[in-house]
Amino acid sequence: MKKITDINIYKKKIIIRNDFNVSIIKNKIISSERIDRSIPTIEYAIKNQAKIILMSHFGRPNEGKFEKKYSLLPIFKYLKKKIQHTKIIFKNNINDPIKIKYGEICLLENVRFNIGETSNSKTLSKKYATLCDIFVMDAFGSAHRMHSSTYGIAKYVKKCCFGKLLISEVNSINKILKNPNRPLVSVIGGSKISTKFDLLKTLGKISDKVILGGGIANTFIAINHNVGKSLHEKKFIKEAKKLLKKFNFFIPIDSRVGKSFSNETNVINKSVSNIKNDEEIMDIGIESEKKISYILKKAKTIVWNGPVGVFEFSNFRKGTELVAKSISKSNAFSIAGGGDTLAIIDILKIKKNISYISTGGGAFLKFLVNGTLPIINLIKKLKKKK
Repeated sequence: MKKITDINIYKKKIIIRNDFNVSIIKNKIISSERIDRSIPTIEYAIKNQAKIILMSHFGRPNEGKFEKKYSLLPIFKYLKKKIQHTKIIFKNNINDPIKIKYGEICLLENVRFNIGETSNSKTLSKKYATLCDIFVMDAFGSAHRMHSSTYGIAKYVKKCCFGKLLISEVNSINKILKNPNRPLVSVIGGSKISTKFDLLKTLGKISDKVILGGGIANTFIAINHNVGKSLHEKKFIKEAKKLLKKFNFFIPIDSRVGKSFSNETNVINKSVSNIKNDEEIMDIGIESEKKISYILKKAKTIVWNGPVGVFEFSNFRKGTELVAKSISKSNAFSIAGGGDTLAIIDILKIKKNISYISTGGGAFLKFLVNGTLPIINLIKKLKKKK
């Protein structure tokens, strides 16, 4: 993978595709992680006196229509505070001339305001390409999407490479896929097995143990037990049974249940073999916590994606807190990814104790499954042709 440090960007016009799709409420950035992690690539470009154009999407606006709530203006203001030693301008329209000097920055407005962005329009991709000499892909969180600003542009620029953030993500995930210290333990939560079926197969093959939680675990529990009103997928019970026979999965042996989906419901801890029809599994139970804590204590590498219970409800947060704190106290190399996972890390303030936090959600999971992403394959292919 050709890195930004491998090519000459001195006094070149470059476009860096970032992922500034962060949580913003009332014009205030709630988590700046993705922006902060993008800055080393930007600073490298400034140091090399490049003319720098930054591109990113934010949210899901209607193409061709400006919507203030999806504007990158709050990101622009944040960048100006973080990078005060050079000029940064904001450009609303990609058709307007970009007047910046070497070592200066222009942030373009949300690429998803541009018609053809998400359909990977050839016309728009070519337009982006005319703005630069070199395209730097640094948006790991968007690298699984084949859009004009993440994929199409690469076909029409003179040179392509990867930024420091994306390279860091790939290297960290490859530690798990290629030569992990063992035991390797994966913790996979979330609501639906159907959305993580390929991930479970991949992690099942490479992990010494896969701990399951949430609605995913409920589908496995339903193989042999009644799960009452619990979230699960009946259509996938047969497939879950096949996975259970093939791989070393840990399924909760007890659960915290309630009779209504609310934080106010009475919390009962009981064996998964004793769930009644009017009860709903909403967290792992006390005995499961003990076993999971022991498994994680022995791990040398940990992959974590998703809560193991209804984390939004404080009464059903204990299982997820136990998992999170066990991982944070572990001496293992730990990697965490996914929106809910990052929210948990922020709430519990354990960021410093996780070895690597991925900025990607879908991209993180797709890379784990496939060992690559569309833009990585494309740039490698284009490099061979040249």
